[in-house]
Amino acid sequence: MKSLAVIGCGHWGRNIVSAFYRLLGNRLKIVCDVKPEALTWVKEHFPSVQTTTDVATVIDDGKIDAIAIATSAVTHFDLSKRALVAGKHVFVEKPLALKSNEAEELVRLSDERKRTLMVNHLLVYHPAVRKLKSLIDAGELGKIYYLYAQRLNLGKIRRDENVLWSLAPHDLAIIFYLFGDAVVEWVSAHGQAFLNKGVEDTVFLHISFRHGEMAHVHLSWLDPHKERKLTIVGDKKMAVFNDMEPVEKIKIYDKGVDPPKSVVGFKEFYTLRFGDVVIPKIAMQEPLLLACQCFMDAVANGKPTLSSAREGMRVVRTLAAAQRSLTAGGKPQTMNG
Repeated sequence: MKSLAVIGCGHWGRNIVSAFYRLLGNRLKIVCDVKPEALTWVKEHFPSVQTTTDVATVIDDGKIDAIAIATSAVTHFDLSKRALVAGKHVFVEKPLALKSNEAEELVRLSDERKRTLMVNHLLVYHPAVRKLKSLIDAGELGKIYYLYAQRLNLGKIRRDENVLWSLAPHDLAIIFYLFGDAVVEWVSAHGQAFLNKGVEDTVFLHISFRHGEMAHVHLSWLDPHKERKLTIVGDKKMAVFNDMEPVEKIKIYDKGVDPPKSVVGFKEFYTLRFGDVVIPKIAMQEPLLLACQCFMDAVANGKPTLSSAREGMRVVRTLAAAQRSLTAGGKPQTMNG
């Protein structure tokens, strides 16, 4: 990668700018934002980086190889499409788009133009989530029965997108990463807009997979607890990832239910197993830096990413089905609905 530009320098966009500057240095050429005050921060912290309020000059600049997009979700499709058509590699914040057909169009464009399109599903690069994946792939937890996630807080209240589209991409990306190629049969979502009419601030999302696995996600920005937790239940062991823990991110529980070994009369007796709790040591690294480096490697040598455009499309299609269910009062929806 010879040069990169960032479009969007708001609260999260600043983190994107900082991460790419740490990795690229002066190869981060330009930062664009429609708000001049946002660019003041860039000039103060990275004086060698150019700034502009004109998106077109960034997209049309033939010297820019790649563009990172950190704008509001409603702009992701249009900006990503324009960048891909202009021959740029694209790193875009989640979600990839707000409609399934838009996500599909972006995947098609990236394939046709032979350009990397990566969605910043940040948590699949989290070392603790990578550890969970290695445990599952190694069979440590056995057959996975179900998992459930909680992503709760009091605020930040949004008016332009509901809690499903704002928070669920994180957990859906993790679920699909951990479950691999598991096929979604249907999804259902129940929620309520308590604060702003038409903008659900609390949602309960359920996903049913073809071979019986289940996933459940509780999402809310109207809750007394700040939770970022994922629990996985397998037939051998169980695991909990608690991102709010400063050190002990993962705990593995040697707990389960063993099948009957004998029959007494006409009754079969299951055995509850209570074993050790193991806290694996995890070498923590910044997930955002890992994600940005992954994008750079993909641009440089075609190395596959953990959050490819197709994975981004999978998340958007699931979100769209969940939104249909939410609108229909929780009625289950398939991916092709």
